[in-house]
Amino acid sequence: MSPYRGPGAYWESVDCVSDLAPVDYETHFPMRPIPVAFHIWFLEVHTYGIGLALTFWFGLRYTERRVRNAGYPWQWVTGMFLWVIVAAIVGARALHVVSNLSFYSHHPAQVFAIWQGGLSSFGGLLFAVPVAIVSSRRRCPQLPSMRFADLMAPVLMACWGIGRLLGPQLMVAGGGHPTNQWFGMYYAGQVGKRLPVPIFQSIEDFTIFGILLLVERWLRSIAPVPAAVAAAPVEAVGEPVEAAGGAAPATTPPARVLPPAGIVIGVGMVLWGIERFFDEHLWLGEDGHLGSLLVQGAGILLAVAGTLLLISRIGPLRRWRRGEGGEGGAGGAGGDGRTDLTSDTAHADEDGNGAPGVRGGAASAGDPDAPAPVGSGVATQGTPDEG
Repeated sequence: MSPYRGPGAYWESVDCVSDLAPVDYETHFPMRPIPVAFHIWFLEVHTYGIGLALTFWFGLRYTERRVRNAGYPWQWVTGMFLWVIVAAIVGARALHVVSNLSFYSHHPAQVFAIWQGGLSSFGGLLFAVPVAIVSSRRRCPQLPSMRFADLMAPVLMACWGIGRLLGPQLMVAGGGHPTNQWFGMYYAGQVGKRLPVPIFQSIEDFTIFGILLLVERWLRSIAPVPAAVAAAPVEAVGEPVEAAGGAAPATTPPARVLPPAGIVIGVGMVLWGIERFFDEHLWLGEDGHLGSLLVQGAGILLAVAGTLLLISRIGPLRRWRRGEGGEGGAGGAGGDGRTDLTSDTAHADEDGNGAPGVRGGAASAGDPDAPAPVGSGVATQGTPDEG
């Protein structure tokens, strides 16, 4: 028999944390868990699926915005996202089934019942990340993979924050360990009050999302001014640029050189790996359960990998702050050969090829085809800047 009860099921007269006799207030005031499904005429709609759909839609739009603000073509993102969604769902379900193979081997029909929940975050990453990297390289070859990872790190954390509230919080058996605390909640498929782990995880994910944005802001604030800008007369830096259509001129700030790629994603890997380890260890895991051990081990490995990545960025970061370029050091702009043209930064060749350009002014040497951010006043892709 499946461990899940039917949609909307609830239990009255059940003690919260033990097999003791039911307590009076629970007998007289039964508590319903959050509904996991509702009907529109003959069609049964699962709230879990609606939550996932909304999360994927937000992730698509936010990714398009960050890629566009970075100065790259963004029309390819939708095509990539369709493959990423499929890969994420397949991978997340596959790892969940493998982690609970003893149950699914006796109930094979439940393998495809994803509307009841049962998606592994690490399984989704394991399948979706390679698909996203390959697709982005094919559809937007001028966007380096590590820079793309930096762009995607805040997107992933925001999606996980939203997804926890609209996914596990609304699915069968979405709660954590039993509890008698005042903040405990009732979940379909679980007896008694449970720790609202999806809410805890959402708060953690949004906190990491905020930290990543602060890291991006810090990197922009310490960025060295490119030599082309530093050597220009004072009045030439930030001088008004006449807008199209006779609009009032706007003053553009000095250009900033991009930092070495990998810092933002490295911070995200460390923080999220630590989060997933402690979430599983404290609130979700079962002693000796294969799935729980896999999640905790994956969390540790992710945090270690993020730490090693950040260590590898220390040298390039120091050279970048001294104005000596990023990785490669061949006169590159922070390892990208481009300057920060927008608030979300602009990116190009990760190997340090090309000299930095000037926002609203000189072109990047050797890279006249570098994409320009929307509305930046810089020449469009394929048209050299003429200062």
